[in-house]
Amino acid sequence: MASSGRREGADLEGSRTWWGNQAAEAGAVEAEEEEERIDHFDRLPDSVLLLVFNRIGDVKVLGRCCVVCRRFQALVPVVDDVVVRVDCVISDDATPSSAAAAAGGCGPDKGRGVLSHLARLVLDGLVKPLQALGQMLISASGASRRSSASSASSSSSSEVSHHSPTEVLKNFKEIRRLRIELPAGELGVDDGVLLKWKADFGSTLDSCVILGAASVLSYDSSNPNPSIQDACGGDDSGSTPESFYTNGSLKLRVVWTISSLIAASARHYLLQPIIADHGTLESLDLTDADGQGVLAMNRGQLQELQVKPVSASGNSQRTLLPALSMRLWYAPHLELPDGVVLKGATLVAIRPSEDRLREAPSGGRGSSDGCWVSNAFEEPYRTAAKMLLKRRTYCLEMNSF
Repeated sequence: MASSGRREGADLEGSRTWWGNQAAEAGAVEAEEEEERIDHFDRLPDSVLLLVFNRIGDVKVLGRCCVVCRRFQALVPVVDDVVVRVDCVISDDATPSSAAAAAGGCGPDKGRGVLSHLARLVLDGLVKPLQALGQMLISASGASRRSSASSASSSSSSEVSHHSPTEVLKNFKEIRRLRIELPAGELGVDDGVLLKWKADFGSTLDSCVILGAASVLSYDSSNPNPSIQDACGGDDSGSTPESFYTNGSLKLRVVWTISSLIAASARHYLLQPIIADHGTLESLDLTDADGQGVLAMNRGQLQELQVKPVSASGNSQRTLLPALSMRLWYAPHLELPDGVVLKGATLVAIRPSEDRLREAPSGGRGSSDGCWVSNAFEEPYRTAAKMLLKRRTYCLEMNSF
């Protein structure tokens, strides 16, 4: 009888242990399921999410993030860093006939004179792209008006850009650093020609640096190319050959300079509505996918533009440029340390004449061109600028235009 009671007690105790284990396992499973239902992303503070969004930057990706949840939708408009990549720019007058004329005008024609070459570069290479740039950077109200006007014609409605950067950015309230990238540079240069520029603007031009070369070659010492050896084998004592003045090379450099200044001033003029809508901006870069030109504005320059209106150049949609003082450096050939050879390398540093006159007595910035001029470009072109700065300097003046 006693042993039977002991067995029953042991069975009862075992049953309790089994039920206890089952309950514990069930509780663990329930806790695990509850843990799976928790969105751990919600545990991240807003500050961490904003760091992630700022690293993303691209406005299209940020737009997709907005539709994920209400929290993302509330946080995306207050990011600091935004990048707008423009896919395409459509001109108002891109008719087949005009497009064919432009294509024909941009074809190579070595028999033309310098004036014809200037007209081809400045007119064909600038007018239509700058019109297209204006189409893309219009204000939101202007875009809406054109969109509604074109909706009556199904054939033309597909040719209108419905989302300008001004429209895309209107919902961002706290932008501090903005970068806009155009699909291509405005200047239609011949194949093989190097042309790069960087311009700093406030309410008008503060400075501009232009680097150009008639051609860019790669030099391999183990497998020499005769044409490159000819380019590097001439007598180069640091002086400019007489042919630079007589064969149109100098005039071509002037064309490059004027074209770059016009492109920069057009970009600046068309940025006004974006700058007016975003008083928190601390830096703004308007560049292109080709890496041809960069318009840069820092915090002080942006604030200057917000309080001082821009003066337009006549009836054109670009900022009026002041009288300019230019310094030019030239080398018939320039061999860079990485084996790149620039033929007809040219560097132009431009500043308003007023600034040059103010700095001359005090030996200010005008006496230290090397820093701001060479730092305008990334390698290997920074090295090229530094090498050109050691050569003979030519000074030029240009009236306001």
